[in-house]
Amino acid sequence: MAAVANEKERSGSQPSAEDVAQSRKQKLAVDAPSDKSVPKTGWWLLFGVILVLTIGTRFYNVTVPDHVCWDETHFGKMGSWYINRTFFFDVHPPLGKMLIGLSGYLTGYDGTYPFDKPGDKYNGTNYEGMRIFCTALGAAIVPMSFHTVWDMTGSLTASTFAAAYILFDIGMLILNRYILLDPPLIFFMTASVMGMARVSRLTREAGSFTTGWWVWLAFTGSMLACTISVKFVGLFVVLLVGMHTASDLWDVLGDLTQPISHTVRQLIARALTLIVLPIILYAGFFYIHLTVLNRSGSGDGFYSSGFQSNLIGNSLYNVSMPREVAYGAIVTLKNHKTGGGYLHSHNHLYPKGFGARQQQVTTYSHKDDNNRWLIKPYDKQALDNVTLIKHGDLVRLEHVQTKRNIHSHREQAPVTKKHLQVTCYGEEGQGDTNDVWLVQIVGGKTGQLVETVTSRLTFYHYIERCVLTTTNKQLPKWGFEQQEVTCNPNIRDKAAQWNVEDNQFDKLPSVNFQVYAPGFISRFFESHAVMLQGNAGLKPKEGEVTSRPWQWPINYRGQFFSGSDHRVYLLGNPIIWWSNLVFLALFLIIFGVEIIRYQRSSADGPSATSQATPTTVPAAADASKWQLLRAALWLFGGWLIHYLPFYAMGRVLYFHHYFPALVFNSMLAGKCLFFPIGRIVTSPLINHPAAIIIISRNASEQKRAKKPLPIVPKNK
Repeated sequence: MAAVANEKERSGSQPSAEDVAQSRKQKLAVDAPSDKSVPKTGWWLLFGVILVLTIGTRFYNVTVPDHVCWDETHFGKMGSWYINRTFFFDVHPPLGKMLIGLSGYLTGYDGTYPFDKPGDKYNGTNYEGMRIFCTALGAAIVPMSFHTVWDMTGSLTASTFAAAYILFDIGMLILNRYILLDPPLIFFMTASVMGMARVSRLTREAGSFTTGWWVWLAFTGSMLACTISVKFVGLFVVLLVGMHTASDLWDVLGDLTQPISHTVRQLIARALTLIVLPIILYAGFFYIHLTVLNRSGSGDGFYSSGFQSNLIGNSLYNVSMPREVAYGAIVTLKNHKTGGGYLHSHNHLYPKGFGARQQQVTTYSHKDDNNRWLIKPYDKQALDNVTLIKHGDLVRLEHVQTKRNIHSHREQAPVTKKHLQVTCYGEEGQGDTNDVWLVQIVGGKTGQLVETVTSRLTFYHYIERCVLTTTNKQLPKWGFEQQEVTCNPNIRDKAAQWNVEDNQFDKLPSVNFQVYAPGFISRFFESHAVMLQGNAGLKPKEGEVTSRPWQWPINYRGQFFSGSDHRVYLLGNPIIWWSNLVFLALFLIIFGVEIIRYQRSSADGPSATSQATPTTVPAAADASKWQLLRAALWLFGGWLIHYLPFYAMGRVLYFHHYFPALVFNSMLAGKCLFFPIGRIVTSPLINHPAAIIIISRNASEQKRAKKPLPIVPKNK
């Protein structure tokens, strides 16, 4: 049929729609990887060997060492908090930690081990279930990578090579054996890519809208939701699958054998499974997270006063306190911005060279007695009668613990030099005029009363004409790494808004504040704002050993997981890692050469093309080659997407952040190994017998149809 189409092209006539459709079917049949080229027994035997080696290497001594290793101190502790239903703050979404907690609960762990620091002995704690669960997820990465490359190439050589690179890398083995977020993150990421590859294969071979096609499409969307629900870097694989889906839809649009309604159906199907379903699942995970963690914990202070009123045991849960704020009340002031801390002071002075050597004022996200302030009139009038505070009043704020007034003066702030320093000054509440602040309700009117929780307040310095604010800058160790508080001459500063949270005053009647508790949607969005702000604030600490992205691919330096008597050091296999770099370079060379060859052959004109493609075999081989190159390009893109963004990140970075990109690099290595072999197999010397077979088949078909055999030029 293709030979007839070629004759029609040479004679100047156009091929019929039937010819085009038949030619496209032949092309897709060559493009698609096929199980028929490999005996099923051999395939399953090799896959079984990989499974056995994976299980043997991953689960051998999985409970050793029997002490806390590296970030197990964080994620083991968070698993405990899920079991105890204790609320906490973390910069990552909840799914990975929920799964760790669930695995511990199902295997007998009671959530009481403290996970204080690396090196602490477990001493009979049932930690094994959580270790084994994370290890099982990490082990599954190997067979899933095998399946992904198989679906993309149909080559056992490429699939085995890619799986072996992941299987025998000691760094991947170590990272996936402990109670960390990396095993579930890389597991769900690899599952997403496997689903993406399987959907493309099913679309080529079996067509769209079959039961299997729908199942794998929904599987891919579910895995995308799970990936981003473990860490926000899951957005990288969402971006990759999104671009791949757009490319697939573009190909569908270009298929002239299908009506435009087919493209619309494809678009709707992808939108439902890859956009709507992941959003529903992602929100569902947060609903479970916020429902399970319903008890007050150490992370309450990172969230708004309204958010905290949902937590059992919090001072705002089902609490009754005065609705209005009066002079003489003892209050806590919480910064109104998302993730804002409490106005705080402690009996330590600013060091020499950082403004006046007076008492430090900071914001602190945890509740303690150093967050309490007494509101006083600006003058020395007696407080015999109950006097409510209104918009426009002048007040002093006395720190209850140290009896000093909050104060500002014409000295530079310790870190933000354009702002003025804020201190606590005076003894026994006696200060000076620099202690006077004008209370203003945001959007308020003269005489409007200040209310607990709901009023947004600014404190305007009466002398220096600046507003009390908090910056996003962390103080050095002398400030206990708390947030800087300053007086900002820019009175429109959004971070200068505060609200009264606790309000202790016995002379006023109390009301219940449960009516101000926000619903799920409000808490969902606030949780994200707090997490994103927390991620942005993860800066390297003094003396902390970190790494830079350029060091990762070359395996420059690893990181200690355990430094006690049983040492565990995360470092990749140098042969695998350095050869991965070679395969990256090889791919770029192959891709560049093929692009140039394609451009040069296109410039030769139709006569050269007709001589070079006397039958469907060279054209099919060329299509198969581009299919492999295209698949390799997506894996290369996955490596880039999971690696390059770290260069733009200002947060603290570690060696383990590179391992998702390493999975793509290893799968790409398998393809790069297969591609030269494929070029040898499809060379003219090897391909010539296949051409003879196809020509003979065409001749026999046309004899039966009593049609003359088309003239085929000789190979040159």
